[in-house]
Amino acid sequence: MTAIEKDTVVTLEYEVYDLDGKLLEKSDEPVSYLHGGYDNIFPPVERALEGKQAGDAVELKLQPADAFGEYDEALVRVEPRDQFPDNIEIGMQFVGSPVGAEEDAEVVYTVTEVAEDKVVVDGNHPYAGEAVRFKCTVSGVRTADAHEVAHGHAHAEHGHHHH
Repeated sequence: MTAIEKDTVVTLEYEVYDLDGKLLEKSDEPVSYLHGGYDNIFPPVERALEGKQAGDAVELKLQPADAFGEYDEALVRVEPRDQFPDNIEIGMQFVGSPVGAEEDAEVVYTVTEVAEDKVVVDGNHPYAGEAVRFKCTVSGVRTADAHEVAHGHAHAEHGHHHH
């Protein structure tokens, strides 16, 4: 049985809870990532998975900086209402560049408030600023192929992948 090490593709199912035990997010189906410092999973989770095998489970508490990031007030913007479509609603998302960021920097903004003359958007992850409990079970481990290592991420089961 293959153990998790650098340049292995790890398939797992995960659940993320807040510290009160409320489920925040879970995988609907197994997800795969390329292990070994490619920034495809939270670094503390990757360290905890090192050496594990299919069937092993890991559970750890992650501080905001190790999970979804600290809450950044600078990512909250108030924009003129006329810059948005008429059907704008709370919860809608769009991609934009943070103020003062590099030209190619993109953030997913979520509409949090709609008023007559303004719209408030928030580029923070919904769980930013929260410590979370991350639980996962490894369902598979295999050696990555050369294309996956070159690209820095796992490809789909049948070798078909879109960039």
